[in-house]
Amino acid sequence: MGRVQEHLGAVNYLIAFPTSNQKPKVYHINSLKPFYSRELKVCQFTAQGGDDAEWPEGVYYEGKSAGGVEEVNLSMTLGRMQQQQIKELCTSYAPTFSTTPGLTERAYHSIDTGNAHPIKVQPYRVSPPAKTAMEREIQDMLQMDVIRPSGSAWASPVVLVPKPDGEIRFCMDYHKLNAVTRPDNYPMPCTDELLEKLRRAQFISTLDLTKGYWQVPLDESAKERSAFTTHLGLYEFNVLPFGLRNAPTTFQRLVDGLLAGLGEYTVAYLDDVAIFLDSWAEHLEHLHKVLERIREAGLTVKAKKCQIGLNRVTYLGHQVGQGTISTLQAKVDAIQKWPVPKSKKQIQSFLGLAGYYRRFVPQYSQIAAPLTDLTKKKQPNAVQWTEKCEKAFNQLKATLMSDHVLRAPDFDKPFLVTTDASERGVGAVLMQKGPNQEFHPVVFLSKKLSKRESNWSVSEKESYAIVYALEKQKSHMFGDGVSTCKPTMLRYSGFILPWEIRKNLFGGV
Repeated sequence: MGRVQEHLGAVNYLIAFPTSNQKPKVYHINSLKPFYSRELKVCQFTAQGGDDAEWPEGVYYEGKSAGGVEEVNLSMTLGRMQQQQIKELCTSYAPTFSTTPGLTERAYHSIDTGNAHPIKVQPYRVSPPAKTAMEREIQDMLQMDVIRPSGSAWASPVVLVPKPDGEIRFCMDYHKLNAVTRPDNYPMPCTDELLEKLRRAQFISTLDLTKGYWQVPLDESAKERSAFTTHLGLYEFNVLPFGLRNAPTTFQRLVDGLLAGLGEYTVAYLDDVAIFLDSWAEHLEHLHKVLERIREAGLTVKAKKCQIGLNRVTYLGHQVGQGTISTLQAKVDAIQKWPVPKSKKQIQSFLGLAGYYRRFVPQYSQIAAPLTDLTKKKQPNAVQWTEKCEKAFNQLKATLMSDHVLRAPDFDKPFLVTTDASERGVGAVLMQKGPNQEFHPVVFLSKKLSKRESNWSVSEKESYAIVYALEKQKSHMFGDGVSTCKPTMLRYSGFILPWEIRKNLFGGV
């Protein structure tokens, strides 16, 4: 933590470090952020152009540890015998817990560029501290055989991204290579469905694969195309790097195959695997099965990111368990600290982060409408910030600060849907009765109306709100579409529409 010692010009500050021997240093205002004391570390990063951007020295190598099995996070609610059983299980798979990525033979990644000619891009200029960090990272990757020197006709520049845990994500700007790469349309899982599966399990454990992508090899033609250029020379990857088109689908296909047949008690989104069940004995057995498959596949797990035997866990940016799903405070804090956007891209970044939690925000689309209007193609890049924009910006922040907790859906019970419409959009909330027999929200839905839709009459907008709500939540309310599914009541303009009317309106879909 540093303190402002002197203000140098319009954008530069001299920062002193009273708790260390480090000399005062000049930082650009974009590199500074206020310090808040809290238990959970949060990092927010802002991309900066030019070679004069500050890059914190040593940020990548603070707090690195051996990553052994002793770093696995066990639930404090487990009994002594249960903790001992977990320790024995993890110890039996000790080689699987490592900060060094494994290398599987179950999958490989290829890059199909068709008849495209090789693409070469010059390296980006970076500051001296960033060069030092890059050199260290390249040496580490060479030692791990992640990369090798290259003589390829292809070349992409490097992008260094600091991670919240103090390490570095070494990425390449592959956007020109990706533009000529044929897509792989393997389906990615829906995060909402994964979170809902964890809903009421008494025991939840999560495993995070070590540098997941790096555990998948490239075929020879892909290695040539993965080449990247630095001030040290040209290198190419032996394994799957971050930033390639189709990298997520390749890895998801690997994980889906790895966990085939275990879908009743496991879910996975890329390298984040969750195991869940109510019985401790069965949960222990399932953990053993998953770890055994990971070991057989030649993969490794990052111990300090593993959570074992919890009733509520952090998974995919949410707190989930005990029948509820809630926002992650770290992400909400990042949204609260977001400065007023100055450009269209900054607005898109803010809406991307805030929109991740739109299911928690009633009437999200209507609230955000003045901001989304600024992202239209006809709008200038330098935004015209108005009072409506300021109100929407602050209202989104304030709404997300509220303690919104959603109930995980119970598909054996009926749902209640409440809809509404306004001049700019339509909204709905899906609800169910909780243990206290009161209705609790399961998810909030909203949609901004187009210019044509905004001209509809009030009754047409309210009718569309019903159609929109039922179409968006088919999987919750209608199950597989058979007539035996639990009925759903719909509250519309103060009236309750029973299942028979809804069935006639929508054909029982």
